[in-house]
Amino acid sequence: MLPECQLFGTLGCHLCEMAEALLMPFVEHGLLVELVDIAEDERWVEAYGLRIPVLRRLDSNAELDWPFDAEQVVAFLK
Repeated sequence: MLPECQLFGTLGCHLCEMAEALLMPFVEHGLLVELVDIAEDERWVEAYGLRIPVLRRLDSNAELDWPFDAEQVVAFLK
C-alpha cells in the first residue's frame, strides 16, 4: 500500500506545477497526495519557503525536495 503524502507548494509556483504533473501518474495508481499551500501558515513559509515543492510522507515525515524525478519518487515511496 502506498503511503499518504503531502506536497508543499504555493499558487503561481511553476516548479510546484511541474511536481504536481510528475505526481499525477502516481495519483492515478492510488497515491493520495494532499496539496498544502505554504502561504496558509507562517511556519510553513519559514520551513519550506526556499525549498518548495517538497513531497512529505505522512507515515514517516520523510521529505523529498525538488528537483525529483519519477524514479526518485518510486524510491521515496518504498
